[in-house]
Amino acid sequence: MEEIVCIAQVSISIVSHGQAVLVDHLLRDIESNCRATSVELILTLNLDEPLPFAADSFSFAVKVIRNANPLGFAANHNQAFTHATGQYFCVMNPDIRFNSDPFQALIACLQDASVGVVAPLVVGESGEMEDSARRFPTPFKILCKLLGGCEGGDYEVSDQLVYPDWVGGMFMLFKRDIFKQLGGFDQRYFLYYEDVDLCARLRLLGYEVALCPAARVIHHAHRSSHRSFRYLRWHLNSMMRFFMSSAYWQVWFRK
Repeated sequence: MEEIVCIAQVSISIVSHGQAVLVDHLLRDIESNCRATSVELILTLNLDEPLPFAADSFSFAVKVIRNANPLGFAANHNQAFTHATGQYFCVMNPDIRFNSDPFQALIACLQDASVGVVAPLVVGESGEMEDSARRFPTPFKILCKLLGGCEGGDYEVSDQLVYPDWVGGMFMLFKRDIFKQLGGFDQRYFLYYEDVDLCARLRLLGYEVALCPAARVIHHAHRSSHRSFRYLRWHLNSMMRFFMSSAYWQVWFRK
């Protein structure tokens, strides 16, 4: 197999679903704040849309993939990985913003060989901390949340590293060799729970999942599953797939 020569330090994969304006804002954040990090960006247009920017107008490389047909979260990021040349592979939502470079602190966390994936502290538009680091779900806990119970986060976050069961897929950073070892995301998940499943498989390989509070990003979240029956159906299907997976049962038997 041909060996990839790492050109960039970080390859960032972003998938747009008609969100080119959000992508434009995010790319300008990267341009303004990440000069100390060598990055390349792989932008997948899952839906046909015009871009409000020229791909060659940034100081970093922007590779654009236009899908003939829409793919799921897992397939899109796995496809982007085949175009990545960075030492690190970052999965990022287009609705992420940041005011400083999160990558140097995250890369420092990944120097610990036991860490398989690291995520920044994620806050909402008003500065409130999002529940992006969680324990693995259980049917009881999901039912509890639906009934209005089980409020609050699963972990107390301060300025120290947190080692949760899983971190949200809005921003995940991997060493490229670890993402390759995992075979990427499981493409049987079309949308939702890809991040939970991947973190479960990481832990089964003996790696830790880390949240690094020294890196902070802003998430302009849009909860489609709360508004659309189609998204809700994808969410429920993915949840059931995870609960019936061998990875789910293996991580629970190891607890």
